[in-house]
Amino acid sequence: MKRGGIIGPDHFGVVLDCVADGVFTVNKGWSVTFFNRAAEQITGIASSDALGRRCSEVLRADMCSEECALRQTMLTGRRVVGRQVAITTSDGRTVQISVSTALLRDEAGDVVGGVETFRDLTQVEELRRQLLRRHTVANVVTRSRKMQELLDLLPRFARSNATCLISGESGTGKEVMARAIHKMSDRSRGPFVAVNCGALPDTLLESELFGHEKGAFTDAKKARQGRFATAQGGTIFLDEVGDVSPALQVRLLRVLQEKEYQPLGSDSVLKSDARVIAATNKDLEELVHHGEFRSDLYYRLNVVSLTLPPLRERPEDIPILCEHFISRFRRLRGKDITGLSAEVLAAFMTFAWPGNVRELENAIEYAFILCPGGLIANEHLPEYLHVASDGPTATAGATLADIEERVILQTLRRNKGHRARTAVELGISKATLWRKLKKFGIDVQDDVVSD
Repeated sequence: MKRGGIIGPDHFGVVLDCVADGVFTVNKGWSVTFFNRAAEQITGIASSDALGRRCSEVLRADMCSEECALRQTMLTGRRVVGRQVAITTSDGRTVQISVSTALLRDEAGDVVGGVETFRDLTQVEELRRQLLRRHTVANVVTRSRKMQELLDLLPRFARSNATCLISGESGTGKEVMARAIHKMSDRSRGPFVAVNCGALPDTLLESELFGHEKGAFTDAKKARQGRFATAQGGTIFLDEVGDVSPALQVRLLRVLQEKEYQPLGSDSVLKSDARVIAATNKDLEELVHHGEFRSDLYYRLNVVSLTLPPLRERPEDIPILCEHFISRFRRLRGKDITGLSAEVLAAFMTFAWPGNVRELENAIEYAFILCPGGLIANEHLPEYLHVASDGPTATAGATLADIEERVILQTLRRNKGHRARTAVELGISKATLWRKLKKFGIDVQDDVVSD
């Protein structure tokens, strides 16, 4: 039997018509010479319409213009296996497929064309989406028991109008959690207003929060309402509240106690109807103990409290978070990146992630810039993660405590033993760093400065 010019035993075409994967062949001029029934079903294009046309006109895949798998095989002789791409069907739908390619040779061994097989991943993608949905609550992706226990509490916290304090290292998702509480609450139709208290000097932060009158300070050329006014009827999220100065802590305490405030330069007292959710990556109890944070403000903020575990304490979340970020960046960037290599996943599972979920997301985004398609490999990662893949950070048999100790030592050495800069780079408070140094028996003078 011959269909569309392919030459072979009579039963060869019949066999290919029985397989579930799409199969097509091209000659050296890129014209389609065979197109099986599964290819017809997946693309919606009849074999009679595909034969004789260039394969790029038939499949209309997102890689056809730049990184055609079959072209790579024809040019290099190397097969491509399992590369995920998107094609446009005859009715305009976008379908994810997995393609594999090989050369076609005649009896003399000369290359006469190429063959590509492709598998419809619609069901796989749907299962993947279902898996992500199953482990996604209020936009938080997790399969960690610790995180699930926190998420189970969110509806109850949301129904309350009480002030909430969310603690956790930088990058653990404190704002995501705050938005989830707001979205579940009776205030969900009101505004969600986020303010980073650590990003502004005291005077500007006071104006940002409470507003000001014209002439209240230099450059105050007109009156401006503050974020508390903007958040009326909704939620105001005070991020990095541990960085607020003692003077401004007094004003925040008044808002929480009396539900009122005064704009800068004004004699008017305004009422606040905004729920306050605060967040910090510092140990506020430790700051209270050292007199750096008001105890009365701390107790006002800490009516309802959540502490988010760092990523190193929930490594089971790393694979599903990677899947989530890869899926999102694949849609945004239009690249046919299918996942992580086994080497990269192993490195990710053993790395300490001082920047937590945000750092993991940044690493995936960086890899999307360098990776042309297929699996993300070690060479596509940021340089510091190369060490995690094949260097001392991921030594076989190392525990998470070993890795954490090693990361702290490396960061201290980069900062020449300066604890404050080390704490900032690690995204933890100085008090937390001090406790960890004590836990691991690290002496800055002996173990770091003297090296």
